[in-house]
Amino acid sequence: MKKFALAAAGGMAVALVATTQLAPPLLAQDREDDASVYKQLDLFGDVFERIRSQYVEEVDPKKLVEAAIDGMLSSLDPHSSYHPPQEAKDLQVETRGEFGGLGIEVTQEQGFVKVVSPMDGTPAAEAGIEAGDYITHVDGKSVLGLTLNDAVEMMRGPVGSEITLTIVREGEEKPFDVTMTRDTIKLVSVKARSVGNTVVLRISKFTGQTFDNLKEGLEAQIKADGGLDKIDGVVLDLRNNPGGLLVQGIKVSDAFLDQGEIVSTRARDPEKGERYNATPGDLIDGKPIVVLINGGSASASEIVAGALQDHRRAIVIGTKSFGKGSVQTVMPLGDEGSMRLTTARFYTPSGRSIQNLGISPDIVVEQPAAKPEDAKPEDDAATPKPMRSEADLRGALNNDSISDEELKQLQDEQAKAEEAAKLRDEDYQLAYAIDILKGFAALGPQVHTTEAEEAAAKAPAATDGTAPAKP
Repeated sequence: MKKFALAAAGGMAVALVATTQLAPPLLAQDREDDASVYKQLDLFGDVFERIRSQYVEEVDPKKLVEAAIDGMLSSLDPHSSYHPPQEAKDLQVETRGEFGGLGIEVTQEQGFVKVVSPMDGTPAAEAGIEAGDYITHVDGKSVLGLTLNDAVEMMRGPVGSEITLTIVREGEEKPFDVTMTRDTIKLVSVKARSVGNTVVLRISKFTGQTFDNLKEGLEAQIKADGGLDKIDGVVLDLRNNPGGLLVQGIKVSDAFLDQGEIVSTRARDPEKGERYNATPGDLIDGKPIVVLINGGSASASEIVAGALQDHRRAIVIGTKSFGKGSVQTVMPLGDEGSMRLTTARFYTPSGRSIQNLGISPDIVVEQPAAKPEDAKPEDDAATPKPMRSEADLRGALNNDSISDEELKQLQDEQAKAEEAAKLRDEDYQLAYAIDILKGFAALGPQVHTTEAEEAAAKAPAATDGTAPAKP
């Protein structure tokens, strides 16, 4: 014990000596680094002043500073950037997924704002705004000559505030005014539909509303299809989804996982790394899932695809994803602008980084190039010719072993199959995904057992419910 104590004391002494000897050089190095930084800042000030006073044309000092900040951030990586006040405001709207407005999708035509469509249940729809209407004035101010973004900004505003639009409508002799009250408009980032017995969930981006949109759309579609036992599975279409909020990618993954890690993040400071785990509950009770990805699937899309793939919860098909394996934090700045700074890398449950690599699909399926609109069927030598069947033959015998009800069921199933087959010409990758789920359904429910369960099944039965009987 005495020797151990001495050894320990000696170790502390060595540590103290080493620290004492290294401290002055380290402090000197810090001072040199600080001096170098201040020298560079002096250089920046010198260049800034010369541009402001000697450039051939007068420049806005504020824009010079903003350009310098943006250049500093963009030199780090492609995803770090500076957002001036208006851009910062637009970014908040995009990520939050809701804003105070009217609820109309618009485009620009001949200098005026044209309504593409009003959104159901919004002030615009309730006020009778129609697709094809032209908006010429907002609160008496002409929109002619404004950019589309400027015109849209005029129509947005605080919830509860009134706005008057001047409308020109085909069939109406004169323009007329429509007054309405702005309300909270939620951007729908998930669209649900059924193709045959498959529920297709198209996720266009990950905003603050994505998980809620997905849950509501999925539940409504399952109910419309007659219940969960009536569907073959779900296709998550993440193609060309650029990502968005990390927390929403985690929630969407969690919606189909009962347990296990979803994603982990690692920052420069190891203590700031995070692990996000799934919570019990699967919205579709283990029904098969196919995830569709392509080169436009990035960031949060890759988190979802990677988590479901690593847990073998879904088959991923399509083409390799974008490969953005980093996390950005949006930080507000004093000028009401913001900066987007890369603060961490993320890793899939198996610990792989997809940065610059992307998610490789389990099954690679390319999307065939679209045929020209004026293409004729005879131009394609591979176009199958319609075949005659027994039922087409004159005088063919009837099938006497099937009831009218069974015949109707078969006809309905055939109609669904033909409907899905048509999809191959419109969207081959999605049709492929649906075919995979049909294959799962055709196999019927599968019972998966672990090696331990198989061993237990082979063991002699227990006599008292606690231990195997001994011979």
